[in-house]
Amino acid sequence: MKKQIMDEVSAQEEYREEDDESEIIVASETKLQQTRNDTYAEWDTEETILAVKAALEQRHTISMIEADELAFQKFLEVQPDIVFNIAEGLRGPSREAQIPAMLEMLGIPYTGSDPLTLGTCLDKSRAKEILSYYNIPTPQFHVISSLDKLARTPVELPSIVKPLYEGSSKGVLNASVVRTKGELRTQVERVLSDYDEPALVEKFLPGREFTVALMGNNSSLRVFPIIEILLDKLPPGVNPIYSYEAKWVWDQLDHPINMYDCPAKLTQPLEKKIKDICIRAFHVLRCRDWCRIDVRLDEQGEPSIIELNPLPGILPNPDDHSAFPMAARAAGMPYNAMLNNVLDAAIQRLAIV
Repeated sequence: MKKQIMDEVSAQEEYREEDDESEIIVASETKLQQTRNDTYAEWDTEETILAVKAALEQRHTISMIEADELAFQKFLEVQPDIVFNIAEGLRGPSREAQIPAMLEMLGIPYTGSDPLTLGTCLDKSRAKEILSYYNIPTPQFHVISSLDKLARTPVELPSIVKPLYEGSSKGVLNASVVRTKGELRTQVERVLSDYDEPALVEKFLPGREFTVALMGNNSSLRVFPIIEILLDKLPPGVNPIYSYEAKWVWDQLDHPINMYDCPAKLTQPLEKKIKDICIRAFHVLRCRDWCRIDVRLDEQGEPSIIELNPLPGILPNPDDHSAFPMAARAAGMPYNAMLNNVLDAAIQRLAIV
């Protein structure tokens, strides 16, 4: 393998480094139509981008390309052997598919899932429809595109209201759990207004919550130790969900919340059920190389798939509690090895010599 390229939408600050082998340019993105407090939550930080570069450089020559409007021409010019894709995309409900679609048009191999899977998993309703077709449990839901449609839709309460096309808990607030029609309307109106996209109104499951990291393909697919989100460790009086506040506001380096148990304390039958539905979900959504899947228990203690994350977060600092690296470490796989194993899974899948 002579060369690899890692592409990534930028962090908010400009960064530039030059050395003998490659030039790294990570410039800020200023063209989004709207900036909210959570606008950049999906994008990897400068620290993460450089950590990925350092990990892959242990074995390969790395170039850096920013996943912006100029990426297509840069890929065409560089012609890498393979792209390590961690790009979240710039805008729109299919944004995570943008870079892989460019690469497929150019015939350049890349890590991770294809454009169809990335777009499907970001659209929570489409992913849930496919899961339901294959009898993989997922909470009942409605897609609400207007307040008029909400008025005509019978919604079971309590429910949880989410933006349809967001990740990293964007738009999932403590107030997103609704127990009255008034709360439901308020939260649907917030999503429609703030995100300019439909709201997913999903039956609220009251049980324990887990996240499950998977790596590999076909017979080599492995499930890392399951992480439980200890919802009882949240501040008193808040709703028991892994909300935006829980992930990005309350749990900080200077005042961390010890709300993660890995490996989760599970009975053998429950652990098997969780792993089985995650493996099935990975396959039916045609995920590749890696994915993180969120799971919650219902009133009877049965697991359901909440959503799939085929571009999982990979913050390098263990104190940041990034779930995929946490699960990998619990399996005895350090951060750098984890990333190189993702690359190896893609190389094996693609039969690249």
